[in-house]
Amino acid sequence: MFGPIHKNISKYIQLTENEFEYFSSLVKPRRLRKKQFILEEGEICNHECFVNSGCLRQYYLDEKGQEHIIQFAIADWWISDQYSFLTGLPSGNFIDALETTEVLMISKPDLEKLYNTIPKFERFFRIAFQNSYVALQRRILSGLTQTAVERYLDFSKRHPDIEQKVPQHQVASYLGITPESLSRIRKQLSRR
Repeated sequence: MFGPIHKNISKYIQLTENEFEYFSSLVKPRRLRKKQFILEEGEICNHECFVNSGCLRQYYLDEKGQEHIIQFAIADWWISDQYSFLTGLPSGNFIDALETTEVLMISKPDLEKLYNTIPKFERFFRIAFQNSYVALQRRILSGLTQTAVERYLDFSKRHPDIEQKVPQHQVASYLGITPESLSRIRKQLSRR
């Protein structure tokens, strides 16, 4: 159960066996059914979550009830509502499972204990946060400068595994286009 998260952490910091054992004692496993929420709008996000297996999505609903997908998270990815987690304010987002999913969760108080006990974890989570910020900036720039076709091609190139896991209407929501537009784009590209 802890093999994938150990491998993920080891990309950025090296831990002794005792350090990893302490970290593991703070992390709580959770199994989610399809459509089960890890976070709902109005709740405070109190955990950072590592996806061991499965797929999650983070989204918000606008005033018309239209869903806007912010992020997908598959195996070996971290997810949380950073705004709510860092400020302690209620989230405006939802995070739910798109299929049976296993996550490892660490609470904010336990994360602070971890930083104090094993300071190199601050480096790990700083790098993770920086990578997340870079991905977000890239996504914003893509939305501002690329056509729908370019956004789709970039998404399918970078995340072919996600495209295979999630329904077309959710890919369209993530790209900021209608499902019909995505269908036309796919048909157009298949003719090339």
